[in-house]
Amino acid sequence: TFCDPYDIFYRGGALALGVGVSWSLLAGVLMALAWHPGDEQEKAQLLGQVIQAMDGMARGQTFDHLPLNDLPLIGREGFAGFFADIVAHPTFDDYWRRVHCPHEALTVPALHVGGWYDIFIGSTLRDFNAIQDAGNAHQKVMIGPWVHGSYDADIGDVDFGLQASGMVVVPDEIHLRWFDYWLKGTENGFAEEAPVRIFVMGENRWRSENEWPLARTQFVPYYLHSGGAANTLSGDGVLAPQAPSEEPVDSFLYDPRNPVPTRGGGLCCWRAALPPGAFDQRELEARPDVLVYSTPPLEQAVEVTGPVEVHLWASTSAPDTDFTAKLVDVSPCGYARSLNDGIVRARYRNSTGSAEPIRPGDVYEYTIDLEATSNV
Repeated sequence: TFCDPYDIFYRGGALALGVGVSWSLLAGVLMALAWHPGDEQEKAQLLGQVIQAMDGMARGQTFDHLPLNDLPLIGREGFAGFFADIVAHPTFDDYWRRVHCPHEALTVPALHVGGWYDIFIGSTLRDFNAIQDAGNAHQKVMIGPWVHGSYDADIGDVDFGLQASGMVVVPDEIHLRWFDYWLKGTENGFAEEAPVRIFVMGENRWRSENEWPLARTQFVPYYLHSGGAANTLSGDGVLAPQAPSEEPVDSFLYDPRNPVPTRGGGLCCWRAALPPGAFDQRELEARPDVLVYSTPPLEQAVEVTGPVEVHLWASTSAPDTDFTAKLVDVSPCGYARSLNDGIVRARYRNSTGSAEPIRPGDVYEYTIDLEATSNV
C-alpha cells in the first residue's frame, strides 16, 4: 500500500484526521479487540464504544473531540493508542523512519494497483518508480478511476462507464495471470505487456504506457489572475498560461470553527463519514473563504495526465495555518468535478523533517502536491 506511512497520516505536514481516526478504530481497536483476553461482558462493552465512535464519525461528533490525543479508545489512555502515537509525531522523525521500508530492499516482482481517487495514489506511483530506480525492473502499475479498495465504475456521483468496472477489467484475472507467470512459470505474455496501464478519465478508456510520468509529458505552468476578488465561483479569478503583471492580492477570512469541509477525493476508511470519489464542488465554491480560478471554456480537448502541483505565494495573520488546493474539471453545464487535491501546513512548507515557524504578515512560497491524475 505504501512504503512511507508518514505521507499518509501527514500530507504536506498536515494531520490527515479522517484516515488517522477511522483506520485506528477499524484496524487498531477492532483487531486488538479480537485478541483481547477480557471476558465477554468487557468485550461487549468495548464493542459498544467502537460502534458509538464509528457512528459518531458520520455525525461529526468523533472528529470534534479535543484534544485529539485524548480521543476515546485510540487516545493516550485508550484501548489501542495507535492514533495518539501519530499525533505525538507530527514531523518525520525516528518514529516514522523505523517503519519506513527502503525501496532498495524490495526485490520481488510487484504489481501496483491503485485509483485516481484512492488516498494512496501518490504512494502507489512514487513506490512504483522508486523501486524501479533502485534496480528492480519487475514492476507493473495499473491505475483506474477507482477509490481505495473498490473496482466499481460509479465513483462518488460520477459513472465512468462499464470499461472502468471490475465486471470488465476483471482484477482477479489480472492478479492470477501475474501469479501464474511469476510463481508457476506460465508463459502467458504478461512480461511483454507495457509496464503502465492507466484509465484516462473524460475519454473513459484504458491506455498502455511505458513509464510514469509519460515521456511525452509537456509540463505547462498556469497562473492565477484576478482583480482582487477571486472569492467564490462568481468571482473574477482566472487561470491562464500567461504570467501575471502587477495585480491586486486575493484574500479570505478563515474561521477554524467553520472550516471548508472536504467533499470527495482520496478518502479512507469509512464511507458513511468520509465518502471518497468524484463530487460536484460548486457548493463549496460558493463560500467566500474559497478562491476560484478558472480558464475560459476550452476550445478543444485538453488531456492532463501526470503529476500536478501548485506554487502559491501567500501570507497569513496567523502564526501557522494550512493552505489547500484542488484541481477541478468544469463541464458545460457547470458541474465541477474534483480531480485531485493537496494541502500544506505552513511550518512544514520546506521540509516535513523539521518545523520552520512563519512570521505573520510575511510572504512565503508554498508548494502543494496534488499528486496525480489522468483526465481529458
